Amino acid sequence: MRVLFEHVTALTMDPALPELKNGFVAVEGAKIAYAGDARPAGEFDRVIDCTNKIMLPGLVNAHTHVPMSLLRGYGGGCDLHTWLNQYIFPAEAKLDPRCVAAGSALGLAEMIASGTTCINDMYMYTETIAQTVLDAGLSANLSCGGVYFGAPEDFSPETCNDCQNTKALRENWHGAGDGQILVDASIHAEYTSNEPLWQWVADYARQYNLGMHVHISETRSEHENCLQKYGKTPIALFDQYGVWERGGAAAHCVWVADSDMELMEKRSITAVHNPMSNLKLASGVARVPQLLEAGVNVALGTDGVASNNSHDLFEEIKLAAVLHKGVSGDPMAVSARQALAMATVNGAKALGRDTGVLAAGKIADIILLDASRPNLIPCHDLAENLVYSARGSDVCMNMARGRVIYENGTFLTLDLEKLRAEVEGYALPHIFGGND
Repeated sequence: MRVLFEHVTALTMDPALPELKNGFVAVEGAKIAYAGDARPAGEFDRVIDCTNKIMLPGLVNAHTHVPMSLLRGYGGGCDLHTWLNQYIFPAEAKLDPRCVAAGSALGLAEMIASGTTCINDMYMYTETIAQTVLDAGLSANLSCGGVYFGAPEDFSPETCNDCQNTKALRENWHGAGDGQILVDASIHAEYTSNEPLWQWVADYARQYNLGMHVHISETRSEHENCLQKYGKTPIALFDQYGVWERGGAAAHCVWVADSDMELMEKRSITAVHNPMSNLKLASGVARVPQLLEAGVNVALGTDGVASNNSHDLFEEIKLAAVLHKGVSGDPMAVSARQALAMATVNGAKALGRDTGVLAAGKIADIILLDASRPNLIPCHDLAENLVYSARGSDVCMNMARGRVIYENGTFLTLDLEKLRAEVEGYALPHIFGGND
């Protein structure tokens, strides 16, 4: 299908053509064929008038646990480890594939409506998530965060459920949907696993050329306990086992040391900043300006909505831009364009995706915002408006991989009423009691 967007006002994230004003963007199949000032030749199956719209590359949510939509706001008022052990882990123990499918679809609907086109998700029942993502139309890097609490000498990949789940996920889903689904290797965290699992995950990623997704130094206690136990930070410890051989996505990085930043730049490890979740759980504030200065790629994630409580990545963009100004006293600690890059091109880089930029040859992940909304008037600076004024609710179109999946409040790949009935009639009673 050939689609032409005309009268385009866009922030492209392409250094060669940073902004388009009254321009054109052409899409052929799943890719952008043209972005520029002149109308491309040829006939188009659909022409979309972008007058009073703002175009942006689809947003990349680089750290999610999408089925946790079912736990939105559950166990509030706790630090991370209390929250996990007293609320989240017991609730998750009651999940089944049907709950995960409902929670995944709910989370994806929220993300689609607020402009996300690609996610990096770590969770259980991952094959169920894969099918839900495939149906919804987004792109996703999926992983089963490896957990192992047993004695190191008793470890066997044949009896470790997460190892077997990772193998099945790769064999059945890696590359599905013409690359819509990619499978990564994953370790949940240092404090939920030990050495033989780390080595197996690193070896498996090397064998099959997979990406990596790990929680890193989210809390002070996690970071300091690792130093006390192993004499190394989590980043350095995992490097010892080859976990970062092909780079990876390190979620949170609130307490990483200066030496960690040097290693992250050297190993092409992306720091995925989750400002809202880290603040809500009182985990701290990642030193993003220092990470950027060290040359580390920084992306953005919402984390699971149980600790956020939103999948609206525009909230994270604004918070990432203002938080570090307040902490540092520097109004340019993180610029508007840097914050937008975290949610687009930097996230795409972290996931190994050819998206995040409006340019010919890139995957056609494109969103439109309604510039006639009161909160977007006037517009003296496009980047400033998108970062400090825009909301997810301003998104009026979401095109993922060249396919319009949401337009003017209508979901084109999800049945919202059926989904709501499944969440309220089955998933929530199944987890929290009542009829299931």
